[in-house]
Amino acid sequence: MESQIKQNVMRRVRTIHVVRPFTSGTAVAFALLGVSLYAIGRFVFVAQVFRNMPAIEDVGAVTRFLVDAFARTDFVVQLLTLLTVVATLWMLRDIGRYSFGRLV
Repeated sequence: MESQIKQNVMRRVRTIHVVRPFTSGTAVAFALLGVSLYAIGRFVFVAQVFRNMPAIEDVGAVTRFLVDAFARTDFVVQLLTLLTVVATLWMLRDIGRYSFGRLV
C-alpha cells in the first residue's frame, strides 16, 4: 500500500509532466503566432490583399506592394504583423535547436 505522502508527490509529478510541454518556448511562440494571425484576419480583408497583389514572379513588385501595404495600414496591424514575424522566427529557432541538437 502506498502512503498518502507518496500519492500526493506522484500526483504533483504527473501534473508537472503533463503541463511542462505547454510552457515551453515553442508552445508560447505557437500560441502567439495563432493569436496574431487570428487578430490580423479580424482587422484585414486578407482575400482582397491577395487579389490586389501583383504576380508572384515579379519579386520587386511584390516586395514594393508588401512594404507599401505595411506602411499604409493601421498601427495595430503593423504591431500584429511584427508579432507574427517574431513568433515565426522564435518557433523556427526552437525547432532548429531541437532538430539539429539531437543529431549531434
